[in-house]
Amino acid sequence: MDVVTMSIDRIRCDGHGLCAELLPELIRLDDWGYPIIEPGSIPEELVSHARRAVASCPVVALKLLTARDGRRR
Repeated sequence: MDVVTMSIDRIRCDGHGLCAELLPELIRLDDWGYPIIEPGSIPEELVSHARRAVASCPVVALKLLTARDGRRR
């Protein structure tokens, strides 16, 4: 079974906030507008929304990581 998680490059992120609009179930913004991602794996029903949030990030700061049996791919 694949486990999908999301990571953010905090140096690259400019705090546009688009990710939180597209994936509010897992991403909220701090007081300065930077995303805070819920830790852990992304539920299967939200993976397509997570992919859209990653694809829409204007500075390519978000990344999805997929692991199978504890190994990153």
